[in-house]
Amino acid sequence: MRTLDDPALRAKLISKAKEAFLLAIEVYNKPSIRYRVEGFSFFICNAWELMLKARIIQTAGEDAIYFKDHPERTISLEACIKAVFTNEHAPIRKNLEKIVELRNTSTHFIVEEYEMVYIPLFQACVFNFSEKMTEFHGVDMTAIVPENFLTLTASVRALIAAEVRAKYPKQVAERLLAVTEDISSEISQSNSDFAIRIDHRHYITKNKSEATEILAVSKDADPKVRIIKELKDPNDSFKYTAKKCIKEVNNRLSRAKVQILYQGQPVTFNSYHFNLFTNYFGIKRNEKLCFAYKVNAQPMYSYSIQAIDFIVEEIKKDPEHIIQSLKTHLQKKEANPRSLGILGETTYSHSGTQLLSFAS
Repeated sequence: MRTLDDPALRAKLISKAKEAFLLAIEVYNKPSIRYRVEGFSFFICNAWELMLKARIIQTAGEDAIYFKDHPERTISLEACIKAVFTNEHAPIRKNLEKIVELRNTSTHFIVEEYEMVYIPLFQACVFNFSEKMTEFHGVDMTAIVPENFLTLTASVRALIAAEVRAKYPKQVAERLLAVTEDISSEISQSNSDFAIRIDHRHYITKNKSEATEILAVSKDADPKVRIIKELKDPNDSFKYTAKKCIKEVNNRLSRAKVQILYQGQPVTFNSYHFNLFTNYFGIKRNEKLCFAYKVNAQPMYSYSIQAIDFIVEEIKKDPEHIIQSLKTHLQKKEANPRSLGILGETTYSHSGTQLLSFAS
């Protein structure tokens, strides 16, 4: 019978976890290593497994890290993740599960473009590990490695499907594109525990010797270019994913005791209804309501509180008919494109109530 807790064993596991973590960082930040993605995923998974097993020993005893029917074998990383992060929807758990999937992927499927897809997850994983080492074991990783070394270096550019398909065999290309779409979708619905967004920012300088590119402003250019004089972090103004918008809309409707009806039946505001609003009213094209950013080839969207305000107010005007009305008008899109709404214009009304009254 093993002890309930073994501080010496935990200390050994934590020591090895730190070494594996440092190896993951070192491998990834070495430009001369070609297999950075595979190397990082292997060592970071090893680091997490050792650290989580130490946590399980601490909270549930040493026996908990061994299979009951095979007491000589310890449980897998996947089992450790489920044991410690019990909420299957937690972004930190989903981040780890995605990286474990990558680690388990046959090496011939992994090509250099995977780095562009996974770097937001890798960076989040590094920060998550550092935070959990402190929370679970009182270990400050920044005392072991300088904090600036926790930032991974990567060359990132957008993935173009046609280029990927031309470059790789069909099976490899389609797998990469499918993974890209899946992860991009997850990023749009999650937070920084799942992925760290990568922003590309350009600054204007009058000193040509400092410039990496030389641009000229032309009044005849199409599309037009605007010089932004004040930088704003979109994460401050556009805090809501589509999922969070839907939740907030439902909360507000509940507090206001407003019930949406569709075909005469009460319904809860959902993603289908949200898409009706964004498509009809052009919310994704309104810079006051939505911010679009690119992760690889797929644009991701986040929304402002004003977008939620707008949707709730429009629903309140006619909760019994608005869903059916939006659906009907969108179905007429091809026949009459001008029937689509643009915020700031009045495009249609029913029951004597204008549906579109938001001033842009």
